[in-house]
Amino acid sequence: MNERTIALVTGANKGIGYEIAAGLGTLGWSVGVGARDDRRRSAAVEKLRAAGIDAFAVPLDVTDDASVTAAARLIDEQAGRLDVLVNNAAIAGDMPQEPTRIDPATIHTVVDTNVIGVIRVTNAMLPLLRRSAAPRIVNMSSSVGSLTRQSGPAAEHTAGPVSAAYAPSKTFLNAVTLQYARELSGTNILINTGCPGYVATDLNGFRGVRTPEQGAAIAIGLATLPDGGPTGQFFDDAGVVPW
Repeated sequence: MNERTIALVTGANKGIGYEIAAGLGTLGWSVGVGARDDRRRSAAVEKLRAAGIDAFAVPLDVTDDASVTAAARLIDEQAGRLDVLVNNAAIAGDMPQEPTRIDPATIHTVVDTNVIGVIRVTNAMLPLLRRSAAPRIVNMSSSVGSLTRQSGPAAEHTAGPVSAAYAPSKTFLNAVTLQYARELSGTNILINTGCPGYVATDLNGFRGVRTPEQGAAIAIGLATLPDGGPTGQFFDDAGVVPW
């Protein structure tokens, strides 16, 4: 594209989201830092700009219709279009999450952010994405959402602890992504899910073994897919992840 590529990353004030924004910014893109916390969002934008990245703040709570609508309006007014949307914002939810012990309200809260929030943001941004010459949507998922890995032999699966909220929310997200890919078939919009691996973030109490920068790599790769690239698929750094 002749003009600077415009991207929006949700949950971009810290962790993997911040590193996704930083990675896209180093490509010379203009990156919207979507986050609901004013102080953290401002600090992230300031840090990115100090590194020479064209970053701009996007107040955004993915669970709030009015906030998402306002974010789309801001991007429309500032850029007139959106080229790449990375749906990264997510929560783990209260623990424990064994299905026999979990509070149903926890499931509702996790799904509202991890799935409905993605739908809410994606639908609000689609009119802007349709104005792009090469629109890409990346939904950040997790290998714990893979039913194959959850049900496979113990030596093969990376399923994490028993979870009736977080893991199923990623399975749900994968399924929704497939439905978007079906509906958008025949357009130039590519939409895929990516797993960052077990990254040390506050979502898991910093128990992960990968850095946020390593976790961001899959999103950057999917955000920069060439025309005719895959759509409606699930990837990690090693390749396709089984559903």
